[in-house]
Amino acid sequence: MLRQIKEDVSIAMEKDPAARNFLEVLLLYPGVHALISYRLAHGLWNMGFNFLARALAQFSRWVTGIEIHPAAKIGQRFFIDHGMGVVIGETSEVGDNVFIYHGVTLGGLATKKAKRHPTIADNVTIGAGAQVLGPIQVGRNTKIGSGSVVLQDVPEYSTVIGVPGRVVFSGISSDMEDNDGLESFPDPVARAIECMLDRLPQMEKEIRLLKKTLKQNGIDLEQTKPVDPATFKEDQP
Repeated sequence: MLRQIKEDVSIAMEKDPAARNFLEVLLLYPGVHALISYRLAHGLWNMGFNFLARALAQFSRWVTGIEIHPAAKIGQRFFIDHGMGVVIGETSEVGDNVFIYHGVTLGGLATKKAKRHPTIADNVTIGAGAQVLGPIQVGRNTKIGSGSVVLQDVPEYSTVIGVPGRVVFSGISSDMEDNDGLESFPDPVARAIECMLDRLPQMEKEIRLLKKTLKQNGIDLEQTKPVDPATFKEDQP
């Protein structure tokens, strides 16, 4: 257990640039406190002490503002930054090296006693206020943007934004790494504009062809007097 606590603190120091030393993180980081409490509660739950496990989880929620059901499954190198408002439901499954911010919900949509919470694969980052709902699968190495509401499965190596959440990037290549080793995902708006610019030459060619065809049929658009919208009236039936 002590080895696990040491690892949880070390991960917090690794992922949070504001962390200054081991003791500060151990004593003052609610995400670390909630995770230590969860690991104790999860052990009690697995031994059949369900009431004690829920009581410990409730106390941790009161102290840290983070609610993790003791039956949830959470992997190694997990870190919750800031933490206030995080909710992780009973049948949630979280892989290794997952990083989530405050206000995140791994919640359910059904009331049946079955798998009703999401499964988060390894190396996933979930932004502040994001809601991941239902028994869906979030693939590894995925980023979910702040405030997104994810209701469907997400493939690996994806970026998800919006309400409802939509995949704006999916896939990986060797040119996705910037100088700091961080993934650099393309801007979807810039990509849409780029596609429009690529289409412009073809549109101009089609317009010239159309004008040529009309001229051959006795219609010269350049000599046609433009219609004044202020005086234009539709034909009455």
